[in-house]
Amino acid sequence: MPPFTVLHVCMGNICRSPMAERLLDRAVRERLAKGGTAAPAEELLHSHSAGTGGWHAGEEMNPPAARQVRARGGEPNGFVARKLRSDLIDAADLVLTATADQQEYVVALRPDAAARTFVLGEFGRLLGTADLSTLPAVEPTPDAVYARGVALVEAVNAARGSSPAVAADDLDDPWGRGDQAFARVADEIEDTVDPLARALLPEVTA
Repeated sequence: MPPFTVLHVCMGNICRSPMAERLLDRAVRERLAKGGTAAPAEELLHSHSAGTGGWHAGEEMNPPAARQVRARGGEPNGFVARKLRSDLIDAADLVLTATADQQEYVVALRPDAAARTFVLGEFGRLLGTADLSTLPAVEPTPDAVYARGVALVEAVNAARGSSPAVAADDLDDPWGRGDQAFARVADEIEDTVDPLARALLPEVTA
């Protein structure tokens, strides 16, 4: 039930999935602000993340990842890395992984999550082909955004059919590399999370 919950997954939960978590949150807040909507973003969407490994549990976001989030209008403060748990998958309406390997990991833990688990780049690619005209009308209320989000995931899964993700859908791991690598990955994340925010909240007005 509301809010619509998106779980982002990568390996260590300090670079790719934290950026995706906070950049989706920023995109939704921007949509609401553009429409002059007073509804609190956290009541409409819960964007959070975890890693398939627990090596960095308890750590802050990797500094170059935090710089990318902040430079793009997001808020990196308060982030704490954690290891993926089955209950997090169970509670998610949409799971977005950095790579196909992590998608397989999620589905191995929770096979019933297969229809709502995508590589992030895969979801963005398919979102452009899905018919959004059949989705429930959007209003800036938790129930309406939740219903539209669930229907959106179903539409993108239908567009996927039985076709697997492709190698180009994966996000490269920028850990240990420079700001240029992090900027490129952040650009690729925004290529999916910005259209996702627009699909969830098209022309939302108060």
